[in-house]
Amino acid sequence: MKLYSLSVLYKSESKVGLLKAAYDVSSFSFFQRSSVQEFMTFTSQLIVERSAKGSRASVKEQEYLCHVYVRSDGLAAVVIADSEYPSRVAFSLLEKVLDEFSKQVDRIDWPVGSPATIQYTALEGHLSRYQNPREADPMSKVQAELDETKIILHNTMESLLERGEKLDDLVSKSEVLGTQSKAFYKTARKQNSCCAVM
Repeated sequence: MKLYSLSVLYKSESKVGLLKAAYDVSSFSFFQRSSVQEFMTFTSQLIVERSAKGSRASVKEQEYLCHVYVRSDGLAAVVIADSEYPSRVAFSLLEKVLDEFSKQVDRIDWPVGSPATIQYTALEGHLSRYQNPREADPMSKVQAELDETKIILHNTMESLLERGEKLDDLVSKSEVLGTQSKAFYKTARKQNSCCAVM
């Protein structure tokens, strides 16, 4: 799971302008990085341009997903991630970024702003912190812990069942146990089977 780009844009009636952006193109070769970054900027602007105000969408292109959130006031954010990155976490990041941005940057600067003139430095930090969605998003962290607990519980149940099956085989093969002891074991096993958890 990886985030490649996080951008804040403004959609006016006539055009879409980039206000601020952060990129992580370290996974691309050195000679491709500037081209990849330009393409991500172009894609972000195009997606915002074609999205309606007050909408959220995810656009898939090959192995990448572009998540866009355009607010009704024209402020928009786009995150470009790989297809494995959870959509819910991406949209919570976009909402958080837009809320922070609208509080820190005056609304009158949005239509005329550019990456050089807008004073908002939190994008780089958000991009690096949200690289691991489990650490950045509390809900993802809880879900991961639940999944791990479920796996451990499942493995424990399997080992208990295997142990029970082996015990059944040993009891039936045992020549030392008397007929009465075997009957007692089988009756007890049947009584306990009603309480088995699957």
